[in-house]
Amino acid sequence: MEERITAIKAKFAAAKEKELEELILLYREDSRAGVRQEVERAEKRILKWEQEKERTAALWKYERLYCTYTNICGIDEVGRGPLAGPVVAGAVILPKDCDILYINDSKKLGAKKREELYTQIMQQAVATGIGMAAPQRIDEINILQATYEAMREAISKLSVPPDILLNDAVTIPEVDCRQIPIIKGDAKSISIAAASIIAKVTRDRIMAEYHESYPEYGFLSNKGYGSEEHIEALRKYGPTPIHRHSFIKRFWNEAVGANYGD
Repeated sequence: MEERITAIKAKFAAAKEKELEELILLYREDSRAGVRQEVERAEKRILKWEQEKERTAALWKYERLYCTYTNICGIDEVGRGPLAGPVVAGAVILPKDCDILYINDSKKLGAKKREELYTQIMQQAVATGIGMAAPQRIDEINILQATYEAMREAISKLSVPPDILLNDAVTIPEVDCRQIPIIKGDAKSISIAAASIIAKVTRDRIMAEYHESYPEYGFLSNKGYGSEEHIEALRKYGPTPIHRHSFIKRFWNEAVGANYGD
């Protein structure tokens, strides 16, 4: 009895990329249009998978360059530019046989893919660390110094001490081990990209929680950045305890001046 096309489609849908080649060989000679379409889709999936493996392999360039170091740690931050919320830094040491695909600069990934990768990174990493600086601390010591502070905290949270740091563009003061600053490192180093993902997901979750307390500012969508909605709410309602006063002076002063007829 001939196998139903719906059953064949279910097999292709459930198969992982590594299993697709066997299915393609099994059904390549099936003349039914529906089966031929599944075979063609599977071939395209394999092609994309192979391309992704090549892209990911290229991201190991710096990790291969410094392979004599045992624990290579990527460092990155998110949230330097927003008007509200913390700046968050991530630190990640990946195993040298790590096979996670689709890791990339967090800005190039959608929220769903970031969440998926966050889970994989947290499960497979040798060690991870998160550090952050609150808005009040940013106002106190400025955003650059607060970012360095968050990065040092992230490093201190690692359960395994790093032997070398791969940083996204910066050299962090008051850190003892060797540092390699890489311009646009989150797009060039898999360790830095992984750090950017865990930092981004952590910060986005924090801003989603703040949205529950301050829904009028739209933190769920703008994550504290200066969107039109956010700035209008700031002018209307004033700052919250999570706003960076050193960042909002212009918008808030304009609103205060308008209220007093200046």
